[in-house]
Amino acid sequence: MSNDETSAFYDGNAETYASRERRLPTKRLDAFLATLPAGGKILELGCGGGQDSAYMLGKGFDVAPTDGSAELAKQAEKLIGRPVTVMRFQDLQAIGEFDGVWAEASLLHVPRGELFDVFSRIQSALKPGAPLHASFKAGEAEGHDGFGRYYNYPSPDWLSQCLTAGGWRDIALSEADGGGYDGKPTRWLFLTARK
Repeated sequence: MSNDETSAFYDGNAETYASRERRLPTKRLDAFLATLPAGGKILELGCGGGQDSAYMLGKGFDVAPTDGSAELAKQAEKLIGRPVTVMRFQDLQAIGEFDGVWAEASLLHVPRGELFDVFSRIQSALKPGAPLHASFKAGEAEGHDGFGRYYNYPSPDWLSQCLTAGGWRDIALSEADGGGYDGKPTRWLFLTARK
């Protein structure tokens, strides 16, 4: 989590948030999993209610789920039947451990000034050539939503420059219209890159 208000929202609304109607991003998940070795080890950053972890586990991958909210982690554990590590992105310490990192709608809560460091930590956690998938709510300036949650709202150019400066390879960005927990129309940025 990026700040106290964001953490308070997820801790206070964990059960509702985890059990909400959510369409699984199967197309993005399948595209990501297709780039990994069979049974590869995946770090999920910000697993929320655990649905994406459950899907990847069901496909035979070794998933290490994490979330910044202890209450959301408990909800995810109920779904997937394995421990979820409670961890802020800024505390990631793994070195060369993972075949891929999945961060769907989670890194968007990292303060802009800390995002470069978080990308660097993710890079360190990955094996050489391993992929990162992440998604963000697009925008031009950081801010908060109606629930008080912080978002970094990057533009494609800003995000691309951040990754290029960090030495990431095969950076690809796409955009699509969608929604979010707040029910408002949202422009989403989808990012893939390799260490």
